[in-house]
Amino acid sequence: MLVIEDDDAVGRLVARGLSEAGHEVALARSGLDGLERARTEPCDLVVLDVMLPDLDGLTICQLLREGGVRTPILMLTARDSVDDRVSGLDAGADDYLVKPFALPELLARVRALGRRATDSADGETLRVGDLVLDLARHEARRGGQVVELTAKEFGLLEYLMRNAGRVLTRSQILDRVWGSAAEPASNVVEIYVHYLRDKIDRGAARPLIRTVRGVGYTIKE
Repeated sequence: MLVIEDDDAVGRLVARGLSEAGHEVALARSGLDGLERARTEPCDLVVLDVMLPDLDGLTICQLLREGGVRTPILMLTARDSVDDRVSGLDAGADDYLVKPFALPELLARVRALGRRATDSADGETLRVGDLVLDLARHEARRGGQVVELTAKEFGLLEYLMRNAGRVLTRSQILDRVWGSAAEPASNVVEIYVHYLRDKIDRGAARPLIRTVRGVGYTIKE
């Protein structure tokens, strides 16, 4: 585990808690150091503070995702607005924890992210019709053409494709793709389904992503 946190007290708390839970932990106390370590040192999870003095967490997250690093990222921040959480998720974070937090909650989220990573590694390629999702390369193709997706769009598409033909409710999607970082009353699912349709189905003779009115969403040929 890599913890990127400039606050000594918080950094030590998180590192100690992860170590006592059986994880090997590296601690970076600046954004630039953390970015370099995340790029060059293999790790299973990055715990990333948003407010860093030299390079903020959102930028670090974006740079890692743009560079092909797919390690799960749990962001820590004192900001609690919906816009701030959405910004973190859009930057490529997998979950979002607001300070101050209880250590058991942090460990629970780490375990949940570990389960998601294991699920993603179960199969390297998912297919629905002419849509192919390469999990190892983190790449989507439709009709042989690469489809550029954000980290959260990729996660949503993966969940739909793993459950192809099955109707998934909005609450199921929120829980699986956004986890506890999501606001139950928000329309983030609807927004991201729209994004996916625009990228996956636009111009296609046969749309794959379907709405089952009053129930949820599915993907099928």
